[in-house]
Amino acid sequence: MFIATLIAKESLNERDISAALSSLAAAGARISRQSELIDGRVMDFFFDGDAVSARQHLEALEGEIDIAVQPEASRVKKLLISDMDSTMITVECIDELADYAGIKPQIAEITERAMQGELDFEEALRGRVGLLKGLETAAIQQCLDERVRTMPGAQTLVRTMAHGGAATILVSGGFIKFAQPVAQGIGFESFHANILGEQDGLLTGELDGAIVDSVRKDELLRSNAKSLGLPLDLCMAVGDGANDIPMLERAGLGVAYHAKPKAAQAADVAIRHNDLTALLYIQGIAADQWVTE
Repeated sequence: MFIATLIAKESLNERDISAALSSLAAAGARISRQSELIDGRVMDFFFDGDAVSARQHLEALEGEIDIAVQPEASRVKKLLISDMDSTMITVECIDELADYAGIKPQIAEITERAMQGELDFEEALRGRVGLLKGLETAAIQQCLDERVRTMPGAQTLVRTMAHGGAATILVSGGFIKFAQPVAQGIGFESFHANILGEQDGLLTGELDGAIVDSVRKDELLRSNAKSLGLPLDLCMAVGDGANDIPMLERAGLGVAYHAKPKAAQAADVAIRHNDLTALLYIQGIAADQWVTE
């Protein structure tokens, strides 16, 4: 049995519901039941049939509606692993940090190409970090204070899942001095990111230690699931760029959040219209169950 969840940005109306039923029928789905309207904008359809075809037909619906199709049995996840930049926060930290060095356009162009999957991640990262050589380390805290903002719904998602007993892990191809305060502010229990080299109050233009890249993110998903005794079906991975693709493909539910095309194509679910609380609706958790503080 599968569940198809419709999540409207504003409200779900009878026309939307009728169109969804027609789309599922066209996909050959055998609908056994549907939920009541949830919070005025969400509805679940329970069906047997081809989940891939159902998703394809539903994603053709008009309007600002996100779609998730998944097995009913593993709907509620017990591990959340998420990217940071442009996923849990609204910016790419390295681009904003570069602005304090006066080279944001140059670095942002490289970041965009790397996230699109056009460049080798580690090579692009080391190249951009090299351009930051000589920047005062005080710019990191200034950037945190002035530029870094939490993505709408991030705290609610993480704290609600943690309250329900899920492990929550932040993994970033960015930098630990951003990831630590972001993780702590949102409510993640652990975090992993790269370490910027520093000396005499200046960035050295180097990275210290092993790189957190797509391979490392995937390793962290697998190792944490194993240590917790969880099947991957009960894990959710969230990200927006090419370096998130391995963990999106590995997790029981890979969610591309306002993502680059390659990441959206690789994921099980692509959130294009809603904020991160959509990931709670996908698990059957309505707003009256959310932890907001």
